[in-house]
Amino acid sequence: MQTLLVGLNERSYPIHIGAGILDQAATLLHNPHQHSALPKQVFVLTNATVAAHYLQPLQRALAAHQIEVFEVPDGEHAKSMEWFEQALERLCSLGFNRDCAVVALGGGVVGDLAGFIAASYQRGVDFYQIPTTLLAQVDSSVGGKTAINLQGGKNLVGAFYQPQTVLIDTQCLTTLANRELSCGLAEVVKYGIIADADFFSWLEQNQAALLARDTTALTYAIRRSCEIKAEIVAEDEREQGRRALLNLGHTFGHAIETAFHQRNDHHSWHHGEAVAVGMVIAARLMQLKGELPQQAVERIEQLLQAFKLPTRAPKLDLAQWQQLMQRDKKVKAGQIRFILPTAIGQAEVRSESDWSLIAQAIHASEVES
Repeated sequence: MQTLLVGLNERSYPIHIGAGILDQAATLLHNPHQHSALPKQVFVLTNATVAAHYLQPLQRALAAHQIEVFEVPDGEHAKSMEWFEQALERLCSLGFNRDCAVVALGGGVVGDLAGFIAASYQRGVDFYQIPTTLLAQVDSSVGGKTAINLQGGKNLVGAFYQPQTVLIDTQCLTTLANRELSCGLAEVVKYGIIADADFFSWLEQNQAALLARDTTALTYAIRRSCEIKAEIVAEDEREQGRRALLNLGHTFGHAIETAFHQRNDHHSWHHGEAVAVGMVIAARLMQLKGELPQQAVERIEQLLQAFKLPTRAPKLDLAQWQQLMQRDKKVKAGQIRFILPTAIGQAEVRSESDWSLIAQAIHASEVES
């Protein structure tokens, strides 16, 4: 097992990474600030897909605790006010007090929802993350962003609320669908683009091992991704500056996700797929500005394609792109702040108001008619 620390002073917490460590949940899940063990009352939020594989092992590991399980539907639509309210009502009806803990057992949707529930119930109770998808392991489980969606957009209601511990069991990836593995790899590629050119090159050299779920390769990819994110979060917990770099591809990607969510088409675009396309659009925008070489754009696109991710945007009206991106949380004073790669291994946060150039970048990345 390897352990990293997210350094946030009194809110610092460990990330444990290893194979088969779910069995050690009773000892690994603890409050590092109060030096206390996991509370007796444990509210496990999960979904049926994950529960079928990992709920019983977790229950066995926490046999000494009072465990209540709350299942939500699989998919992004579970991050809703409806399920948020139902979970809070369940906690209240169970008589769970301020000494309880909320444990997220699942992917990013489960983690985001569980974290917001923990932040809200009785003004905040202990929160623990057990991410079971690669995307959640390298991204959403670390950093304390919790949220639910509104009809108008993703993650518009939420809170910054750090977990007490993150437990990453790499064996959970053995049951992950290939499509979900690819979605996680999109976020892994993001870290190489924004912060580590050597890591990007390592990903290019280890494509086959990662897709084959080689334990050594996946463990290194998870660790390096978490290291980069932990460093950035420690520097800028509430996204006032550098942390925004972690949103590379997300402004365009969230627009794609929201457009299809509004059509009640929940399965055609997954988060990692939309982010992959968003990163390509961002790279093409910088190429059009003459600030990113074509070779860099090609490397980004080729690596994403190697990980079986889409690199072409769906056809949406420019007005729809504008409307959806204007709702992005990074909009300030009416201007959208984009995260744009200046080289592989470097990126900047910039306000961009030249919609003709943005439109060119989107059009250059669209599927061919």
